[in-house]
Amino acid sequence: MRILVIEDEKKVASFIKKGLEEELYQVDTAFNGKEGLELTFENEYDLIISDIMMPLMNGIEYVREVRKSGITTPILLLTVKDSTKNKIDGLDSGADDYLTKPFAFEELTARVRALLRRKDYSKDNLLKAGELQLDLVAHKTTLSGEEVILTPKEYSILEYLLRNKNKIVSRTKLIEHVYDYHFDSGINVIDVYINKLRNKLTRKDGKPFILTVRGMGYTIKD
Repeated sequence: MRILVIEDEKKVASFIKKGLEEELYQVDTAFNGKEGLELTFENEYDLIISDIMMPLMNGIEYVREVRKSGITTPILLLTVKDSTKNKIDGLDSGADDYLTKPFAFEELTARVRALLRRKDYSKDNLLKAGELQLDLVAHKTTLSGEEVILTPKEYSILEYLLRNKNKIVSRTKLIEHVYDYHFDSGINVIDVYINKLRNKLTRKDGKPFILTVRGMGYTIKD
């Protein structure tokens, strides 16, 4: 899944980005509210994590602008302030959750998973299609009960396809959710990874899980 982190302290932003990428999320970063707003309008994110105290545009102002535009992406606010008033201001601005610094990274990832579930991508931590199963917490893929070893990019592509099971996902959408906004969409790398996944994931009847819809994209069906 693709996450935007808006944090003016670059060391903190780097720490969060690295940790989330280790959890196999795709992460973009911005270092002030205005830059974050531009990225929010330019790209589609599954979750946004934003600090409150930032230059140019603070987190509360950022959230209000995002909600005013009609974007409903879940937003988690981070701040060193922990008063009841600050929490109320953050939530009333349109944020979905609030985490006070310093925080345990395990708590951050748990809140990320909860917000993604709330977005109704999945009701639990398992994504399934037939005998294929992906565990979002253990980052483990199994086929007919046996583990299938995937690279981080293969895992990310499979996760997004399973979250959109029975829907056609365009190549552009896959690129947006698996790579950052600097990625050159002209590169044919998505097709390479799809072929690798097909070689690793085959149904009992010999048919691949990932189907190509000519001229439109890819899909996984039950």
